[in-house]
Amino acid sequence: MKFEAFDEAMRVLPGVTLDIKWETRRTYCVGDRIFVLAGSLGEEAPRYVFKASELGFEMLVETGAAAPAPYLGRAKWVIMTAPDSLEDADLLAYVKQAHALVAAKLPNRVRIRLGILK
Repeated sequence: MKFEAFDEAMRVLPGVTLDIKWETRRTYCVGDRIFVLAGSLGEEAPRYVFKASELGFEMLVETGAAAPAPYLGRAKWVIMTAPDSLEDADLLAYVKQAHALVAAKLPNRVRIRLGILK
């Protein structure tokens, strides 16, 4: 998935901000918590790193579409093995789930402020 299409899809999720961390890493946050890393600046086809559910983590790793992310695998984060290892719609579904998983851990007052909880 091209970064421009990915960025557009992320920006419609409630409470999402894009930040550049560690000098070049594109990070999408909900509240102040990262839910996806979308590669480095200048990459044409970034490798996505994101939080997964227990089941999603197992499925992605078993099929070879992703691997446990370095340093974050124990927390069920995955890194895509190739930029095209998932169809665009599947990638977006997993990343939207990552948004929901991370947003669910935010305090209620923050979720209300971000428009996630009514």
